[in-house]
Amino acid sequence: MSDKVILPLTSFEADSINQETIFLLYKDMLLGRNFEDMCAQMYYRGKMFGFVHLYNGQEAVSTGVIKLLDDQDYVCSTYRDHVHALSKGVPARFVMAELFGKETGCSKGRGGSMHIFSAKHNFLGGFAFIGEGIPVAVGAAFQSIYKKQILLDDNLLSVTACFFGDGTTNNGQFFECLNMAVLWKLPVIFIVENNQWAIGMAHQRSTSSPEIHKKAQAFGLPGIEVDGMDVLAVRNVAQKAIKRARMGEGPTLIEALTYRFRGHSLADPDELRSRDEKIAWLARDPIKRLKNFILDKSSGKIDDLNAIEIRVKEEINDAIDFALSSPEPKVEDLKRYLFAEDY
Repeated sequence: MSDKVILPLTSFEADSINQETIFLLYKDMLLGRNFEDMCAQMYYRGKMFGFVHLYNGQEAVSTGVIKLLDDQDYVCSTYRDHVHALSKGVPARFVMAELFGKETGCSKGRGGSMHIFSAKHNFLGGFAFIGEGIPVAVGAAFQSIYKKQILLDDNLLSVTACFFGDGTTNNGQFFECLNMAVLWKLPVIFIVENNQWAIGMAHQRSTSSPEIHKKAQAFGLPGIEVDGMDVLAVRNVAQKAIKRARMGEGPTLIEALTYRFRGHSLADPDELRSRDEKIAWLARDPIKRLKNFILDKSSGKIDDLNAIEIRVKEEINDAIDFALSSPEPKVEDLKRYLFAEDY
């Protein structure tokens, strides 16, 4: 499969985005991919426990949306949350330590893979069950509106980006929260990462209306479909949705068509998806497509990309060293963090 053709990016011309931003996007996507690959290694070596759901293949969605957000903006994720956290700025060493169950982890070693959280970075989780994060995201967006309208905050509205998968869109919480967000014109963006499979159920077999973005019509918000393997296309759509939300014009539903390159979790042998299907999606690898774009249509050089790759590997190695050397939580602190503490 090493000689397969990688399909080019088609959404932007070279002069539509500056070089610094392109390198930022490339580094963020590469960090996510390398982090997840290292997670797989550590899991199979017995350094991580429980379910670990990797994000390989979907990096263009996280990077394309989250790297447009400001520090005061919020992100709600799913159980496939590591890369969302990295894109929001949570340091790789704290995410890795959390996966190792260490006290230095961003959730103090209590959350593990599915419950990444960082108040400092407005990263609201990490949720084990599908749909859990959507009401939380609506709550985050509501407090932004409340501060503006009731507390007369002079700052721009904070935007909440809410990520979830195609399997979530048949759940009641999805529809209830879309309705509420439109009713109150909340500054929230709903991003469906349609990776074609809900665990072992193909999307086309599980819903009467496979085109998820069209479900927005029932509630009166924009519904947009985008190539989730093209980071520049995702960024273009997200930029408009974020501007709309921040100006108080309400939510947007984005359906990003993407694919996970690994099984549902590291415990999944991935035997249900066909080889031809996997090969077809691998040909659209978002990182390789962006790399080819940089080399073919921008002024970037291979030396620039090699330097980025070296920095990413150093960051991953630092994360592993930090996690391995960090202390385990103390037994006497077993019940700590169940409730808010006074500081």
